[in-house]
Amino acid sequence: MMKKTKRGVSLLAAALSAALLLAGCSGTEGDNSSQAGGSSAPATTTTGAAEKVEANVFAIKGPTGVGMVNLMAANDEGAAANQYTFQVASSPEEVVAKVANGEADIAAVPTNVAANLYKKTEGKVQMLAVNTLGVLYIMENGNTIQSVADLKGKTIYSTGQGANPEYVLRYILTKNGIDPDKDVTIEFRSENDELATLLATGEAKIALVPEPNVTTVKAKNADLRVALDVNEEWDKASGGESKLMMGCVVARSEFIEEHPDAVDAFLKEYKASIEKAASDLEGTATLCEKYGIIPKAAVAKAAIPNCNLTYVDGDAMMDQIKGYFQVLYDANPKSIGGALPDDAFYYNASK
Repeated sequence: MMKKTKRGVSLLAAALSAALLLAGCSGTEGDNSSQAGGSSAPATTTTGAAEKVEANVFAIKGPTGVGMVNLMAANDEGAAANQYTFQVASSPEEVVAKVANGEADIAAVPTNVAANLYKKTEGKVQMLAVNTLGVLYIMENGNTIQSVADLKGKTIYSTGQGANPEYVLRYILTKNGIDPDKDVTIEFRSENDELATLLATGEAKIALVPEPNVTTVKAKNADLRVALDVNEEWDKASGGESKLMMGCVVARSEFIEEHPDAVDAFLKEYKASIEKAASDLEGTATLCEKYGIIPKAAVAKAAIPNCNLTYVDGDAMMDQIKGYFQVLYDANPKSIGGALPDDAFYYNASK
């Protein structure tokens, strides 16, 4: 910054000084904007109008990442509140490593993965908001399954052994008086693509399938139908004491502490991005294909209404998900890191 001029400085010098100031400091190292809304945090970039906090954001292919695509488009257009660098991962495991080593500032992940991260990093991540409810469905090649009770004595194919799908299925069966180990046969497969093939060929008659695979499989075999919405069955089984909340967005605690305003700005526009997915289905589907969240826009357009996108934060998030974590913990403590997350895990901007 220039020092204040002393009295008696010539008019020419003053004019020159003013001209230099008006020319701006673009490209000058160390310049800090003083406009309202600017941030003094070091991790910022200047757009010429206001400073934007830089943030590395990770999304995962599939339902958990769908709510992010409208924000990704806004970011590409320079209209986002912060300067985001988005990356799309194929699996939660990829994102876990990035969050743990500090490469990811914000990430959309399954909720049980978030709980595991909290334990793994010794409290260095927080859950910002829930973005996805249940995305699992019981599909049948036939018309015999009208209720959970009808599953008794049947063989159910599924992925996710030792993970959320297994625990959710077991919980719902048990709550409906069906012993998962005696009254049904559960055949696990390692990949959803394999499960889809078994359904499409008719080898599997009943299966627990997530979106967007539900939409893909139905396109391959017109005889397949959605027999049960697991999200609805969870609500019945839990008696409203918990919600099936399967996807969320987390952030590193250090990033939150350094950039609280940027985090709150992200949540505001992320909520708007999720809401736009419902109001602009076709546009969102196109963006899902563009950013690699769902391979084909046509599939995304059919699948998104069944992805149960939501936005829940603050106290409501904490109250509604604790029951779900309790179910996972009771089934297998390791599924959420060996312990129920304490209240510090849940981010609340008002506190």
